[in-house]
Amino acid sequence: MASSATVISDGLPGFAAVSDVVAAHESHVAGTGKKAAQHPKFRWVNTLLGNLKTALSGTYHAFDFSKYAARYLAEFQYRFNRRFDLASMMPSLLFAMMATLPQPLRKLRLSEECH
Repeated sequence: MASSATVISDGLPGFAAVSDVVAAHESHVAGTGKKAAQHPKFRWVNTLLGNLKTALSGTYHAFDFSKYAARYLAEFQYRFNRRFDLASMMPSLLFAMMATLPQPLRKLRLSEECH
């Protein structure tokens, strides 16, 4: 973290050490419940976490999350990083599919011996 950084936290004790390595640390005790989720300093973080939770639980509710968590998060990251250029997502994905060599089923299923 850069020494000129400003960290805004929710007041948890774990953030106390942050003050030693950053220029400024703002602590905002937000409380609990819906009021805390609407706190203006944390709105974008709560929105991002809410979108992630909804995307994962809605899309992958019938799958074993513990087994495929890395893939689910990678797919979310792929979509999130391209959210402002949706038109290029499909051609980019098709190019990646065409450029990737065939993989054995055991590797696709992330079996333990492949790691």
